[in-house]
Amino acid sequence: MVDAPDVVSRALREAPPDQLAEAADRAIRSAMGALRTDVFVADYRISGLWPVLDPDLPAGGFLACHTMAQRCFSSQQPVRDGEGPCRLYLPLTVWGERLGVLLIELPTVPNATVTGRATDIAGTLAVAMRAADRETDRYRRARRRERLTMAAEMQWDLLPGRGVSHHAFELAGQLEPAYTVGGDHFDWSLDGDRLTVTVLNGEGSGLAASLLTAVTVNAMRNARRSGGGLVEQAELASDTVFYQHRGARHVATLLLEVDTRLGRVRAVDAGSPHLLRMRGSTVEPLKLDQQLPLGMFAETRYELQEVQLAPGDRLFVVSDGVWAAEPPGQEPYGQRVMARSLRATRLQPPAEAVGTVMRELHAYHADSDLRDDAVVVCLDWHGPRERGTG
Repeated sequence: MVDAPDVVSRALREAPPDQLAEAADRAIRSAMGALRTDVFVADYRISGLWPVLDPDLPAGGFLACHTMAQRCFSSQQPVRDGEGPCRLYLPLTVWGERLGVLLIELPTVPNATVTGRATDIAGTLAVAMRAADRETDRYRRARRRERLTMAAEMQWDLLPGRGVSHHAFELAGQLEPAYTVGGDHFDWSLDGDRLTVTVLNGEGSGLAASLLTAVTVNAMRNARRSGGGLVEQAELASDTVFYQHRGARHVATLLLEVDTRLGRVRAVDAGSPHLLRMRGSTVEPLKLDQQLPLGMFAETRYELQEVQLAPGDRLFVVSDGVWAAEPPGQEPYGQRVMARSLRATRLQPPAEAVGTVMRELHAYHADSDLRDDAVVVCLDWHGPRERGTG
């Protein structure tokens, strides 16, 4: 067999950004003798996987493929179905962000070597699709099950991604309601031994809230990319919002900076998002001194606080849309019910944990529309890699 990963990699580099699925299909058929392929992408709510190459797949075939693809997506491991032909499902994941699943149908059951080559191909395709998202709308159209509002379109474009993996940590986030989210948002950046995470709750709703959040996020990014720490990021964003709105608008924000060598977390609590730690099966809020939301007053100054993580700790950051969700006749979600939801995620990776919390939140509302935007971010701290380990 020719070196299939190299053949596919070359084909993807030469293909237009909107034709990656077709280019991969041709190359995989030629290099591996595959009968067919398809690409399944996760929708915005991560509630399903949807075909890119064969969108008109018959209902029965789609359901069968969807079940196996979902198993692969959840486990992040190759999944086989059938003997001859054999359908091989492979995770499309890049830097810890789960994009979807690659299906390769082969004449016979693949051995470990063939499966390894197919896994490498899926990794190469995932990187190409992530890069192509800047140049084409095709994969985003496949992801959406309904039309996004203008505010939601802006928020999703502003996100850094939905997950990232590192030897010291694993991180994921989710926005709801996915197709109409307005002011709530999260952002992160990994730079050497520093992971910066921010969660924002922009005041108001709709497009006005989205615009406010966009200004705030970009002000913090400007400070961060200029070498500024958390305090400088908070202060520049606060001044930017204040001088635009003169205190009439503000943004509740939690800024975190994790030292990936030591597990030390520096924090600026500027308002509303809540920080909780799960250690074992115990969930407890981490009390920080709450400072003024960004943009309330001119020249506001912020101070750092520190939290130390232990290997195995899990942090959740939730916005008020999660914490204070209060369906008619019930107590706020964060008062007791949310802790049970968080404990239920103990054996799940962060990418699944954020989805579980959001599904539980929807169930608490008896599937009625959420009254407010909601953000959940989950960080698992594994601890630094010991010297000499691979």
